Amino acid sequence: MSARRGLGARWRRRRPLRTRLAVATSAAVAAVALLVCTAAFFVVRYELYHQLDLNLTQSATLVTQQRGDATPGVRAGECRFLSAPACAQVVPAAPGRDAADYLLPVSGPVREVAAGERAPYFTNITLFGRPVRMLTTPFGRGTALQVALRADTVEKGVRQATWLLVTVGGAGVLLAAGLGSWVARRSLAPVARLTATAERIAATRDARHRIELPPAPAGASGKEDEVTRLAATFNTMLGELEQSVTAQRRLVADASHELRTPLTALRTNAELLARADRLTAAQRERASGALARQLREVTGLVNDLVELARDEEPRPLVEEVRPADLVDHAVGAARAHWPQTVFTAHVDAAGRARTLPGVPARLSRLLTNLLDNAAKFSPPGAAVEVYLNERELTVRDHGPGIAPDDLPHVFDRFYRAEAARALPGSGLGLAMARQIARAHGAELTARNAPGGGAEFHLELPEPRPTAARAPHAGAPPSPHTRP
Repeated sequence: MSARRGLGARWRRRRPLRTRLAVATSAAVAAVALLVCTAAFFVVRYELYHQLDLNLTQSATLVTQQRGDATPGVRAGECRFLSAPACAQVVPAAPGRDAADYLLPVSGPVREVAAGERAPYFTNITLFGRPVRMLTTPFGRGTALQVALRADTVEKGVRQATWLLVTVGGAGVLLAAGLGSWVARRSLAPVARLTATAERIAATRDARHRIELPPAPAGASGKEDEVTRLAATFNTMLGELEQSVTAQRRLVADASHELRTPLTALRTNAELLARADRLTAAQRERASGALARQLREVTGLVNDLVELARDEEPRPLVEEVRPADLVDHAVGAARAHWPQTVFTAHVDAAGRARTLPGVPARLSRLLTNLLDNAAKFSPPGAAVEVYLNERELTVRDHGPGIAPDDLPHVFDRFYRAEAARALPGSGLGLAMARQIARAHGAELTARNAPGGGAEFHLELPEPRPTAARAPHAGAPPSPHTRP
């Protein structure tokens, strides 16, 4: 048994899926065709013999109605030629006559029917070299009646039906093989295209290839088969992969461009310090300070790039976070970092009670980037206002606002408006803020505020039901949940 299973497993591994599907489909259709032909053979055979049996029963009834005396012996018909009417003879229960007096065979069961010990029955015999169908039935007390008809036509009809059904069955098997191959080829065509596309992508490393899908018939929206849905899903995956690869390539290209200038400056200052003996003390101090400042800028830029290259938040660090606590912490840190800017926070009761699943450090980075951006573009003494409710967080400054040409690009990586070219920064803060927001199911947008300045709106995800996030009665609070 294990050897047969191993042989079947090796056959499945060596044969392509299309061949296996074609064989399975053909075998199923062929089996159905053979079963139908076999059932049809038995039905035809039964009907032919049933008709012959009805004729024998009618002949026996006719002989019984004309019975006259019950003397044993031949009673009707031409038994030698078995022509119509049927050949009939009467047989007593007790043997007493010579068997040669009877033309139809007389056996023990016939005597039992005559004695009333057995029910009437039909049997097939051969007489004078011809197939014969015979009925044995009681004929009065102590006698039995045997009625026989030639079954040549019935046997011929059965043979003709057999050959016809064998021919039909064979044609059905061949047709099943052809249909199985066609069905397998048609059904797996999207899989073959998917395989070819995957192989082409693996060879060229180009995710722009797509699988050609058959046009959907009118009115069949949402009723695609599983293979077509698989191909469509694969196309969607390729689109996401292409977008991700394009974004990563653009990030690498932008990063290489942005790093070129600070790295050149670093190398220049390092080479200058290598000849420190030729510099004055003031020059050495100025070059050393510039080198330290540029190292900090490059380190910050590299850290930002590492953060941007991460597509999702680390799941083990996700916990229930209160945005109000993060706002209080970020505003306090911003006041210390930007002492010339006035930061105010307005949090309503619903916002104070709101929680959401997230990574606290990453959400703090989002708020810090928004506050730093607002402070950078605010004049000295101007206010930066933070508003938080249950559904939205808003950061507004009172600076010059965002130029209409720059508004669609403020969240692009390394994008810096014309007015911000002279200000410190790499152009990654807002891009990182939007990425963090989307990773937490939120959406960050920008617009110009009425009366001047810029507004950044962080639309928070839908709050979960209270019962879902409320701790169980009597259960200790989670160690990851902030108070």
